[in-house]
Amino acid sequence: MIPDIEAFEERAAIAEYDGGLSRKRAEDVAAQGQGFPSRQDYWAWLAEYVLTERLPP
Repeated sequence: MIPDIEAFEERAAIAEYDGGLSRKRAEDVAAQGQGFPSRQDYWAWLAEYVLTERLPP
């Protein structure tokens, strides 16, 4: 499954602005909403997908 980038960005923005979270924490929340443990895992998955043009394991 490819993560939904638009949903990620929207959820992070809402968590940041309406929830008062830092951007990093808001991205953690958004990543967790898509099944990733953290924002780092989310961005690493996307980077690997872009570089290899294959779905990461």
